[in-house]
Amino acid sequence: MSMKTWICVSTAATLGTIALPAASQDDAARAEQARKLTATMVQSLGGQLQAAIKEGGPAGAIGVCTGVAPAIAGQLSRQNGVRLTRVSLKIRNPLLGSPDAWEQSALAGFEARLAKGEPADKLEFAETVTEPSGRFYRYIKALPVQPVCLNCHGDAASLTPEVRERLAKEYPNDQATGYSVGQIRGAVSVKRPL
Repeated sequence: MSMKTWICVSTAATLGTIALPAASQDDAARAEQARKLTATMVQSLGGQLQAAIKEGGPAGAIGVCTGVAPAIAGQLSRQNGVRLTRVSLKIRNPLLGSPDAWEQSALAGFEARLAKGEPADKLEFAETVTEPSGRFYRYIKALPVQPVCLNCHGDAASLTPEVRERLAKEYPNDQATGYSVGQIRGAVSVKRPL
């Protein structure tokens, strides 16, 4: 199902203006759950990052992304029967942040939509797909670069020595610098088996 159709279905379901077929109602419910899970992930991670920055500066926040973010994603995944993860085209942690083919396509689509003027914080995409391992509902929401993100993801030359040292230690093959505010840092991806 294309995102255009998905948005229309979701809006109609929310407004209750038309009776939707059961499949459309299921997609609207899946979309709403995926949005809520994504928001929970972003809010939880954001709170942890702010606390870590306040306590130990930007270098201290790197530990949150290294350990806390995967733990939050894992807990939300187990509680909701989904696979929730953060992915990016510019990978920092190849074990946890490498997008699959579907996610790569969606992220490339986000970049194209951003180039046409769509705001990064509004970019999302969902569809039901059939893969070799079964049918899945897939959802992905862009993560735009905020000013605070530049402490660890901005121009490499402008990072503090502490951040550069910690990134080199934690992520020796880091590709996730050079961003500016408003770009797409990556995305939260939700994959639900059907």
